[in-house]
Amino acid sequence: MVGPTTREERRTASRRFKLAFVVLVGLSGGLIALQGGGSLFIVLLAALAGLLVGIIMVAFAFPSGLRED
Repeated sequence: MVGPTTREERRTASRRFKLAFVVLVGLSGGLIALQGGGSLFIVLLAALAGLLVGIIMVAFAFPSGLRED
């Protein structure tokens, strides 16, 4: 039988979800720039901007940010 999740398991899952969300937003920005025909520099810049936007979105959605809850 499976017991309830521990606090540590919830922290780990929450942190992984937040990091995956930030990476997804960052990759999305890079892929859009790539599809638009941007140079490698522009694609990397768009991915970096996407990562920053993802961090801001996580900070807004989860007041604890990327810290462990």
